[in-house]
Amino acid sequence: MPIFSSILSPFDMKIAQLSCLALVSLTLFGCDQVAKKTPPTSTLKAREPVIALALGGGGAKGFSHIGVIKVLESHGIKAKIVTGTSAGSFVGSIYASGQTPYQMQSLALKLQESDIRDLTLNSQGFIMGQKLQNYVNSQVANKPIEKFPIRFAAVATRLDNGKKAEFIKGNAGQAVRASCSIPNVFVPALIGGQKYVDGGLVSPIPVKTAQNMGADIVIAVDISARPDGTKAMNMFGVLDQTINIMGQQSINEELNQANVVIQPKVGHLGVLDLKSSNEAILEGERAAQGKIVAIQKAITDFKKSPAALQPAPRAKF
Repeated sequence: MPIFSSILSPFDMKIAQLSCLALVSLTLFGCDQVAKKTPPTSTLKAREPVIALALGGGGAKGFSHIGVIKVLESHGIKAKIVTGTSAGSFVGSIYASGQTPYQMQSLALKLQESDIRDLTLNSQGFIMGQKLQNYVNSQVANKPIEKFPIRFAAVATRLDNGKKAEFIKGNAGQAVRASCSIPNVFVPALIGGQKYVDGGLVSPIPVKTAQNMGADIVIAVDISARPDGTKAMNMFGVLDQTINIMGQQSINEELNQANVVIQPKVGHLGVLDLKSSNEAILEGERAAQGKIVAIQKAITDFKKSPAALQPAPRAKF
């Protein structure tokens, strides 16, 4: 017989046995409760879409981009990526550098031709482009593109091979100068030993560039001219029209890939008519206001899609 049995009385033994049974029961009950507890489930939250603005070219008609941006921001729609061709790169660079739409509107209303036009005697063009470069750099506080608070790309065309060039870093004014260098009007911009001309020749509205930079939703702003044989055009109007006619297929291809297309009614405005800046801005506001519901729907639809539960797209460059 065990030693404890000789010490404990039968009554004490009974109490000890009952205590052991109670302890075992409590232990089993506790295990059962743990097993019945539902493990916490982690719910994935839909992320906000990466919205990009793809701003097309069109000379002074590009001031309508400011009106578009004003309306978008008033509805809480803020782009994380801005791409621009020609006039779109001019407005887009200043916006991406941190200026507000209202600051940009003030600049547009005060802008004079002498601020950005420097005539020259050159067989490749009669506008040098240095003044345009200097003006842009002064407005972006001489920040390089990679230091902008909003990711930005200026699109130009390489003169040697006709391929698209996307400037996402470096001298902002220089990149805009390249993007705006209409052939035979501007002297081609020289960057790193390469000559560049207007981006409208290869990418009139840089939607693809915006997508390659990681956009989920691309809002394209189209200010390009459409063929119209009923009105007379000066030399610059003919040049603008020629570039747009040559790039019509590219324009359609780019617009077909955009989620929303905004088309301000600025066809009647002159390519170099800086005095019409206020009218262009108002047309941009009207056109953007008419697309707000479509943009909000695109955002809502994205949040309901499987892509909203995935990380943001990685930029290809």
